[in-house]
Amino acid sequence: MSHAALMSPADTGLLVIDVQEKLMPLIPRRAPIIANIAFLLEVAQIVNLPVQATEQYPRGLGPTVPALADKLPPRAEKVEFSCGAVRSVIETFHREARPKVLVVGIESHVCVMQTALDLLAEGFRVYIAADAVGSRHELDHKYALKRLAQAGAILTTVETAAFEWIGKAGTPEFKSLSRLVQERDRTMGS
Repeated sequence: MSHAALMSPADTGLLVIDVQEKLMPLIPRRAPIIANIAFLLEVAQIVNLPVQATEQYPRGLGPTVPALADKLPPRAEKVEFSCGAVRSVIETFHREARPKVLVVGIESHVCVMQTALDLLAEGFRVYIAADAVGSRHELDHKYALKRLAQAGAILTTVETAAFEWIGKAGTPEFKSLSRLVQERDRTMGS
């Protein structure tokens, strides 16, 4: 029997929050954040994991960055900071029986945090990929992650999530993941 905190493709959804053109230049570590989100989107496709995405006031903050735009489904537009206000996002995860949601995007201390807290209030088990979220200021990012952990969100990394979704070696999915991990290591300088 697996521990209840383990994610799987059968019980998890991925939520990509507001990775937009006008805000990303202000985010430290933006290149790795975008690369890590792209990595997760590729793994999600391999395991057929549902993905939801949002854009915060796109007329002001621009569209999703080009590196991710083609990999994402149509984005729900919002003016509220929390994606919890976008009922279609919540209802999709409920309808697809996804009690666990991995959250990535920006900013950690605003839209990511408020969304994660609302998802927790809705009864979801929430995961935050710490290497795929960011804020303009490191202090805001750091304390957002602390607050989220204290509130019950589970902090993880994109690679940890990917291996949980794949579950075992010796499968075509694992071979695809292995290739993606090697590519990621080369591009991230690991």
